[in-house]
Amino acid sequence: MINLLIILHIYFVSFLDKPEKTAPQLSERAKEQRAKWDIPTDQMDYPVSPTYQNQLLKMGVKIHHKSRWFNGVTCEMDSATAVKVSELKFVTDVEMTRDTSVSRPAPLVQKRHELPAQQTSYITDKQLALYNLHPLHQAGYEGQGILIAVCDGGFGCVDTLSCFRQKELYLGHFDLTDDKEDFLDKGKGAHGTECLSTISAIDSKHGYYGAATKAQYYLMRSEEYQTESPKEMDNLVAALEKADSLGVNVFSVSLGYSWFDNSSWDLPKSAMDGKSTRVSQAATIAARKGMLVCVAAGNEGDKTWRTITAPADADSILAVGAVSNDSLIGSFSSYGPSEDERIKPEVCAVGVGTSIIKPDGSVIYGNGTSFATPLIAGLAASLWSALPEENAMQIRDRIIRSADRYTMPDKNQYGYGIPDAWKAYTMKREEALMINIEGMNEDVPQKIIRGDQILIIRHGHIYNLAGQLIE
Repeated sequence: MINLLIILHIYFVSFLDKPEKTAPQLSERAKEQRAKWDIPTDQMDYPVSPTYQNQLLKMGVKIHHKSRWFNGVTCEMDSATAVKVSELKFVTDVEMTRDTSVSRPAPLVQKRHELPAQQTSYITDKQLALYNLHPLHQAGYEGQGILIAVCDGGFGCVDTLSCFRQKELYLGHFDLTDDKEDFLDKGKGAHGTECLSTISAIDSKHGYYGAATKAQYYLMRSEEYQTESPKEMDNLVAALEKADSLGVNVFSVSLGYSWFDNSSWDLPKSAMDGKSTRVSQAATIAARKGMLVCVAAGNEGDKTWRTITAPADADSILAVGAVSNDSLIGSFSSYGPSEDERIKPEVCAVGVGTSIIKPDGSVIYGNGTSFATPLIAGLAASLWSALPEENAMQIRDRIIRSADRYTMPDKNQYGYGIPDAWKAYTMKREEALMINIEGMNEDVPQKIIRGDQILIIRHGHIYNLAGQLIE
């Protein structure tokens, strides 16, 4: 008798509706923040139908993730079952997101090379000084009361390294992958640990200080080591949804996607428009629901691809480019703009010669937009702790408006440039109007943020989004 091997693939199955009227899947913290910033609960907040899920389970389908934002599930099944599932009346689409293709090395938006760090009085002084964060720290604002999620490919030794000694700040972790390696395994988690160190680490022996050492944080793994597939983008969607349900304020992710093991899934550059991939749509949704999402622009600037990767193309986030301590752009830092001509990256931070801590506790210099991104996330957390009544979009707006190229942005690599944390803090809200008007093209409508409102300026007049004249 011959035993036939049944190959199980991964699919995203989309459902027609949400027939059950169940409670939104939000923590008390998330509910409080939604109420504070007047963010309404909508259909996206309600869970995926348990009835639909149970029908799939009865067919032998293994469910990996449930997406309430996209009303579907990431699941495992053979191709014959996938055909049967596609015929169900409540299923609108069945999309394969991982198969058994020969794997390529997983392209984390990662460091380019490593060099030993030279000891100075404080080895992180320059990378924090570049965006003028020290005065904010000296005023006592270091992320207190702010909840950060750092999403990556593993976090080796975070639970044992003495530099992460603020044990009350580490609230736990979530593994959204199929990898069997331990989440905190030293051999698989260097990248996440290094990114986290720029935010949270304190190591007086090496003169090391993070950008928001008093912020609380969750760690999340979405990147899989054995394969590179669109499923990883759905893992990241699951991480964003989880962060939203927990009431996370700042989400930092140093991952990006454009090509996969199966070349038929490779994304065209036209897909970098913030709308074409689920993961970029999810980053925008997270922003709409009150999170400040920080994403690495990518390390493709000196490669054939050259441009940003998903989800750095998302709207209403901060895509982050890499500069040196001397404010010079890294040759590898991915280019913008997005395909629909939005400024990308929005801002830059030190990603050339960034001081980072490895899982073995050593301090090195690393290159990559990966390391610039958590520095911006740490800036955002410290700034937000100083301005707790403002919402995510207002904090984002302050960061952008404080940047050194704000009035004359570079659409290629610098974006609005390097933020100034103290300027972002001391800037009055009403300055938004004056700064945004300066140098405007009167023939082109311009969006501005004033307080909690998005307004439109054209020909010297100000309108709301409904087109009503305000002044």
